[in-house]
Amino acid sequence: MPRSSLFEPTRDASPAGSEGLGLSQLAGVLRRSWRWIVVPTALVTIGAIAFVQVVSPRYTGEAKILLESRDTPYTRTAQERGEQPQPIDEQAVASQVQVVMSRDLAREAIRRLSLAGNAEFDPGVAGFGPLQRALMMIGLAKNPMERPPEERMLETYFDRLTVYPAGKSRILTVEFRSKDAHLAAQAANTIAELYIASLDAAKTDTARYASTWLGGNIETLRTRVAEAEAKVETYRASHGLIATGGASGQPLGAQQLGELSTQLSQARTAKADLAGRARLIKEMIKDGRAFEIPDVANNEIIRRTVEQRITLRNQLALESRTLLSAHPRIKELTAQISDLDAQIKATAERVVRTLENDARIAEARVESLGAAVDAQREVVSKGNSSEVQLRALEREAKAQREQLESYLARYREASARDAESAAPADARVVSRAITPETPSFPKKLPIVLLAAVLGLLFSMGGVIAHHLLGDPDGPGRRRRREEESEAEAERPAYGRQPFAFPEASLALARQGASATAQAGSSDAAPLMAAGAAPTAEAAPTRPTLAPARTEAVQTPADTSVATSAEISAETATDAGAYALDPLIARLRTGAGPARSGAGRAVLVIEAVPARHREAGLAVSLGSSLATGASVVVLDLNGPACGADDVGLTDLVAGEAAFLDVIQSIPGSRLHAIPRGFVDAAVLAEEPQALAITLDALAQAYDWVVCRLGTPQARTARDILAVAGSQMDTAIIASDRDPEDADLLDLYALAEASGAGQILVAQDQAAAALAPEAPAFAEEAMPLRLSAA
Repeated sequence: MPRSSLFEPTRDASPAGSEGLGLSQLAGVLRRSWRWIVVPTALVTIGAIAFVQVVSPRYTGEAKILLESRDTPYTRTAQERGEQPQPIDEQAVASQVQVVMSRDLAREAIRRLSLAGNAEFDPGVAGFGPLQRALMMIGLAKNPMERPPEERMLETYFDRLTVYPAGKSRILTVEFRSKDAHLAAQAANTIAELYIASLDAAKTDTARYASTWLGGNIETLRTRVAEAEAKVETYRASHGLIATGGASGQPLGAQQLGELSTQLSQARTAKADLAGRARLIKEMIKDGRAFEIPDVANNEIIRRTVEQRITLRNQLALESRTLLSAHPRIKELTAQISDLDAQIKATAERVVRTLENDARIAEARVESLGAAVDAQREVVSKGNSSEVQLRALEREAKAQREQLESYLARYREASARDAESAAPADARVVSRAITPETPSFPKKLPIVLLAAVLGLLFSMGGVIAHHLLGDPDGPGRRRRREEESEAEAERPAYGRQPFAFPEASLALARQGASATAQAGSSDAAPLMAAGAAPTAEAAPTRPTLAPARTEAVQTPADTSVATSAEISAETATDAGAYALDPLIARLRTGAGPARSGAGRAVLVIEAVPARHREAGLAVSLGSSLATGASVVVLDLNGPACGADDVGLTDLVAGEAAFLDVIQSIPGSRLHAIPRGFVDAAVLAEEPQALAITLDALAQAYDWVVCRLGTPQARTARDILAVAGSQMDTAIIASDRDPEDADLLDLYALAEASGAGQILVAQDQAAAALAPEAPAFAEEAMPLRLSAA
C-alpha cells in the first residue's frame, strides 16, 4: 500500500527517488519515450491487420442433439411399464460426448463425406517436402501413405471436430470447422445422423443378441422340464401317491380319510339326535301329553282318534248336566274316552321304540366308521414320508417350468424388437446445421484490437524495464546525490535533522528565527545561525528540524520560571527553541513505567504551534532520545493522511497492522506513526484498543512519545482523558503565564487523566519575555511536579 511518511526528509537527507520509480516519474518516462511505445504498437497492429486479411477463413457448422428416452408404452415389456425410465445425468451426457468422438464413427463419417483426396484433410494430397522425404528415408519419420486414408485423416478430423454439452442440459452440440462452408454444415449433420444410427444399431444388436441367447437356453430348459415332470409321475405311481386331479391335488388316501371323517361326524350327529328325541317323548308320555308329540300328532290315525276323543268329551259334558256319574250313559262315554287315550299312548310308545331303534342303528354306524377312519389314518401316515420326496420333485419341476415360461416371454419380446427400427434411439436431432455465411475464424476486429492492446502493454513494459535497469533515478541524479552526501558529511551535527512533522512545519508554522533573535543570548545567536544557514540554503522551500536549545519546565500557580539566559548558560547543550537535556533528565528520574520491562510513555501536549522551520517539542524530544534508545513518535490528532495511507487511527480501528503504520526514518533509530485516514475521534471511542496499542509499542520501544496538538478542541480533550492514564509523563508545551486560566484548565485536565507526572515546558523566547523571577526561584527548583 503506498504511504506518505509522517516525517518528511530535508534536503540534507537522501532523496526519495533513490528507492524506486514513483508514479509522477513513471508518467514522465512514458511521455519522453512515446516513440518507443507508438511505433511497436503500430507495427503490431499493422501485422494483425495483414494476418486477418491473408489467413484463409474457416466456417463452423453446428448441429444439436437432444438425449432423451424415446421408448413408448407399446414398445416396453410388461415389467418395464410399471417402472419409471432412468433419468439421463451429467455422467451419461459426458459418456455420449465420447461416443460421438469415437474412432469408429469418425471413420464412417470420413467415408460418408469423401474426405479422402481433400487437400484440407488428407496430408498426402499436397505431397511431401524435401525435409520430410529425407526423414522418411533415414527412418526418423513414417510414410503417411502406408496407412489407410481414414487413418491418415483422423488427426485433422478430430482437430476440426468439437462436441460439448450445452451447459447443464441434455443437449449435445456438434461443431465442425472447415474452409468450405457447405462441407462444415454437411459434416455436422452427417456426424449427428451417424451417432443416432449407431444408437439404433446398438439397440437392435442388443435385442438380437438377447433373442439368440434366449432361444438356445429355451431348448435346454424344455428338456429339463420334461425330465423333472417325468420323475414326479414315476415316483407317485411307484409309491401309490395317486392324485385325484381335483382342485386341492391331495393324494387318494388323504382324500378318503377326509370323507370317512365327514361320515363319522354325521353318524354321531344322527345318533345324538335320535337319542334325544326318544328321551323327550318318554317324558311327555309320563306327563300325559302324548298327543302333543309331533310324530304322534302328525299320524293320520292319531289325528282321527284325537278328533273322536274331543267329540266324546263334548257329549260327556252335555250329558253331565242332566245325568249323574253313575248313569250308564255317562259311564259309556267315560269308557270310550279312556279307550281313545290308551290308543294315543300306545301310538306314542310305538314312536319311542322306533326312535330308539334308529339310535342304536346310528351308534353301530358310528362304531364302524370310527374303525374305518383309524385304519385309513394308518395308511395316510405311512404315505406322508413318500409325499415329502414327491413335493420336492414337484417343486423342482415347477421351478423349471416357471423359468421356461419366463424365457419364452422374453424371447417373444426380444424377437419383436429384433426388427429394424423396432426400438427408437434415445436421441434425436433438434437443430440441423445450415451453411454458415460468416466465418468463425478469424474475427478481424477483436484480433486487431487485442494485438494493439498487447503491443501497447509490452511496449510500455519494455520502456519501464529499460529505464529501471539503465538509470532508475534519472540522468545525473546519482552523481548529485553523491555530492550532496559528501557536503552533508562536512556540516555540523546540530545543523542536520533528518525529519520533521509536515503539520508542525507548515500548518502550525511559527517564526522561530525572530523569536530566537529576541532571546538576548550572545552565545546562542552564532549557534542558531550556524545551524540554520545550511538548511535554508539546501532546501529553501522545505522545513527542517532545528536543534533543541533551552527549556523551562514549570507548573501552574506556585511555580517559578527561570529566564532564558540563565538556563541557556547552565544547561543548554544544543541550539533551538527548547533545552532538552534537563527535560530528558527529569523524564528519566521521574516515575517509571507501570509495566516491568516496558518503555516509558510520554505525552507532549503542544498548546502552541512550532516555529517556522522548526519541529515541535514532540519531534525534538524524540530526536534527542533516539540517539541512545529506540523511540517511536505518535501523532494523535494531526492532519489526516490520504485515502491510500494508514496510521494510528487505522491501527486502533482494526483496519491496518503495525507493520503497515510504523515508518522508519532513514539514518536514524527514530520511528514514526502518522495520525491515519480514520477520524481521530476513534481514539476516544476505542479506549481499550488504544491502551492495547500503546502497551504493545511500550513493549517494543524504549520511549513512546505521543504528540497531541490543539488541546482546546473537544476531540483533543477526549483523547487526553483516555490516553492520560497510559502515560508516565505528560508535558504541556505552552508560552502562557503560569496563572493563565486556559493553562490551569489544561493542567487540571491532564492531572485528572491519571498521568504519572505533569510538566509544563516553555520555550526560550517566551522565557526571555517573562517577568523577572523572585530570588527564591534561583534555588533548586528549575523543574517541578504539580504544585497540587
